[in-house]
Amino acid sequence: MLDIRFMRDHIEAIDDAMISRAYPWDRQAFLDLDLKRRELIGRLETMQAERNAISKRIGELMRKAKEEPQAQAQAEEAKEAVRQINAQITTTETDLQETESALEILVIGLPNIPDATAPYGADESDNVEIRTWGSPREFDFSPHAHWDLGPALGIIDFERAVKLSHSRFSLLSGLGALMERALISLMLDQHLARGYYEWWSPVLANADSMTGSGQLPKFEEDAFKTTDGMYLIPTAEVALTNIHREEILEAADLPLHYCAYTPCFRKEAGSAGRDTRGLIRVHQFDKVEMVKITTPETSLTELESMVADAENILQILGLPYRVISLCTGDLGFSAAKTYDLEVWLPSYNDYKEISSCSCCTDFQARRASIRYRDAEAFKGNRLVHTLNGSGLAVGRTMAAIMENYQRPDGTIEVPQALRPYMGGLEVIS
Repeated sequence: MLDIRFMRDHIEAIDDAMISRAYPWDRQAFLDLDLKRRELIGRLETMQAERNAISKRIGELMRKAKEEPQAQAQAEEAKEAVRQINAQITTTETDLQETESALEILVIGLPNIPDATAPYGADESDNVEIRTWGSPREFDFSPHAHWDLGPALGIIDFERAVKLSHSRFSLLSGLGALMERALISLMLDQHLARGYYEWWSPVLANADSMTGSGQLPKFEEDAFKTTDGMYLIPTAEVALTNIHREEILEAADLPLHYCAYTPCFRKEAGSAGRDTRGLIRVHQFDKVEMVKITTPETSLTELESMVADAENILQILGLPYRVISLCTGDLGFSAAKTYDLEVWLPSYNDYKEISSCSCCTDFQARRASIRYRDAEAFKGNRLVHTLNGSGLAVGRTMAAIMENYQRPDGTIEVPQALRPYMGGLEVIS
């Protein structure tokens, strides 16, 4: 969530930011509500001061009442004045509550301000390629898509998944299930070796956690909601970011580097027809997530190292990929700057997203009230900066391995780095 005071003092910067994100917003409504809120607060403070003064006067009059008969009458008049002021205060407090609610609804619906280093652009066509790693494999046979390879090898069963659940779910069996588990373990081990701290979190989150991470109210239609108001998490970012919700951290403990494996759930509302075959865009998927909590001064540096941590997984698996810097018009809701890692998939003859690493500045921290203190550097408390990134999406990684490591006879070579996690298995056949 954006800072209301910053918005008021830098309204032109907010205009520019929303234009760069192609995000419409009602500037005048914000200014009117903010002005009304401040006027109501001023009116309340004036009435409360007046009530306090009259109440003090009542006490003085009551003490004089035995000696000065008119003091009793004056005290009664003053009490009536207090009752009238109290009624006005109640009305004003209700008006203030309604105004603040309307202002919060307006502000909480606005996306983060893009960082100055994010490329300016309208949509994904304006994203900037930063670098590539590896070369797409050239096959001397006609390669197959993973949605054909998996069923043929008996390691993915899409038809039975539909029977058990619904379309866009997958059922892994045998060596397919083993590879999924192996990939999760490899990813976690790599992140732990690079200094991350592992968590095992709930996959049901309350509304406060979803709001704190920026999922609500913007993406409620994409979330699976239970009958008692809980939400299946779309990413472990929700849990990891909210671990320190409403807490004050010590500067000496920052940065915090967290990681977790969770199943993730998304309705993917509005995405019908987009990548709906295979494991690319499904309603339930496994993911290893990275989250960092940092000081404002170090967050962009930490973003670069987070990208390197995600790249490390792709490199040890030998999967060709590229790094893309998202333009302002393609940034996620909470992000100020984002790098996408896109892995090469022969079935698409193109790169497809496998990780997205974002710096959210203080956008999530303000919503979740996560602060830190450093008595030697500043007075009071400051908001932290939060970052998140996939390290990696497991199903998409499996799809990339199947397609890039397929052999002419329809079998799949197991990458060297993954073999220790699969009992030394070299080929899936």
